[in-house]
Amino acid sequence: MYLALFRTFDGFLCRRYLTVVSSYVYNQLMCQEAIVCLAVASNYIGNRQNTKMSEIHRLKSQIVSRFSLGGFQIRSEASTFLAQQLQPLDDAERKKWITNVANHVQGQCLNLPVIEKQHIELAIKEANNTGLDDSETIFRVISAFEVPSFVYCVEKKKFLPDTNKRSLLATPDGKSSYIRERYWLLWQKTSRHETFSQRTTPGMEAPGNRNKLSLRKVENILSTSKMNDVVLLGLLTQLTEGRYYLEDPTGSIPIDISTATYSPGLFCEGCFLLAYGKYRDGVLKVEEIGFPMPELATNSRAFFGTVNSWGGPSKTLLKYSRNLNDLEKANVEHSLVFLSDCWLDNPIVMEKLEQLLRGYDDFPPVAIVLMGPFARSIENVYTLKGHFVKLGEILSSCEKLKSQTDLVIVPSIDDPAAANILPRPPVPEALAGELKKRFPRTILTTNPCRLQYCTQQIVVCRADLVTKLCRNTIHFPKEGLLEEHFVVIAFILLPLQFARTIINQNTLAPLTPIAFPTHWNYDAALSLYPLPDLIVIGDPCQGFHTTEQECTVMNVGSFPKSKYAFKVYYPSSRTVEDSQIPDEE
Repeated sequence: MYLALFRTFDGFLCRRYLTVVSSYVYNQLMCQEAIVCLAVASNYIGNRQNTKMSEIHRLKSQIVSRFSLGGFQIRSEASTFLAQQLQPLDDAERKKWITNVANHVQGQCLNLPVIEKQHIELAIKEANNTGLDDSETIFRVISAFEVPSFVYCVEKKKFLPDTNKRSLLATPDGKSSYIRERYWLLWQKTSRHETFSQRTTPGMEAPGNRNKLSLRKVENILSTSKMNDVVLLGLLTQLTEGRYYLEDPTGSIPIDISTATYSPGLFCEGCFLLAYGKYRDGVLKVEEIGFPMPELATNSRAFFGTVNSWGGPSKTLLKYSRNLNDLEKANVEHSLVFLSDCWLDNPIVMEKLEQLLRGYDDFPPVAIVLMGPFARSIENVYTLKGHFVKLGEILSSCEKLKSQTDLVIVPSIDDPAAANILPRPPVPEALAGELKKRFPRTILTTNPCRLQYCTQQIVVCRADLVTKLCRNTIHFPKEGLLEEHFVVIAFILLPLQFARTIINQNTLAPLTPIAFPTHWNYDAALSLYPLPDLIVIGDPCQGFHTTEQECTVMNVGSFPKSKYAFKVYYPSSRTVEDSQIPDEE
């Protein structure tokens, strides 16, 4: 009877009743019935505590096993704390939460694979956060000097954060280091391609593997006198005048490309190429030339884990944020506006720019990105300050833009106060400070820079990249083509060839440092691996947009030279709209 009575009480009431009974015992001189009640209550509470402890012990075993799969060792205090938090939940919820907490701990990028209690507390806090974090913003601009750098670990077959300190003044080995990292990046993704990967059970050969090719190194080729079906990944260089070589970390080899056929793309000195041919008499006679194999961003991100490879204050990659993904889909009308060659010293350009800004005041976009140069000719640097003041006066009268739109200022190499080398620092505050006072949502950023809109990743670069690639390419269309064929190549094939070049090379600078100078220590700022959702180039040539490997490549074109045309991007639908300010009749 007493045991049935106590089973109707929860733990709290049972303890309270035990206290009351104890008091009754002392007051009534150890009544026999009270003694029986006391014994039954004590036995029931002891059984409940034993059951709870065994349940926590079982939970701890599950927690330790789950973290061990991820290569972590969890402290006893931390596993006990997590087990106590999960104890009130059912089995299905417990498994879900253990996996969720483990994923958040993995995203903390710990120096040692040892999990302490504070790591679990932080992971639970992040997992419980259903709203937006301070780091989860709808729109953010990331400076080129804040982009994280990664190095490929051959043993672990994954990318690890580069912990070396970086500065603009690189050491002498900085040049070879960044080229070598580019090589390993392209090597690891190319070797995984189905053309080269050979994954079979030992002792068995798959039927399709007989036709698969082997990716060679230079040292393997030079160790023999001749070799057929050679596939080599290397850097195209001229070690001697007029003679091309392919170079990798193991050595260099001269190549004969006189009879080679080319895949689509713009092949320049400084690019990494895939060459297929025969090795004879110390020369690789190339039959086919192409770029390294492309790779979808979803496949590339698997080799970074949950670490933030894009940049920004968030510890994890916002690409996986459900909250931002829902906001992105819901805001169908949100847009980003891009203009290049904004000559503020030209009265007509200022007039058209004012017309554009006042027009968007009724339907404000998320951001307006203005790319330089901001003056067609600069005799005195400080004259640009007055032009920014005029731009600020126009923006100050646009009330909706002031409250809802960010103005992003991306300089070109022709703008003052920086050298002709990328990444380039922002326009100095001394020149654009008054603009920021009149329009507080002005963001002075680097060239190139990265934008994050909800889950989408956008790269913006103001450089004559299309022009330089066309000028330095080693392969041109065959002679004798009709004139209209050149028109087709210029306006139809060029966007495709340009997009394939930078996407397959996974960098904004697939040229020699002489043709396209870059800071060696900040080559990561020019990286396009994993591929972003949108690449925006500010080249004066005719604007275009195309899509390759689920990545949209867009050239804005020159605002004044294209009769005041610009581009508008709608992230929700991932579409690009060609826009133009009409002429006044």
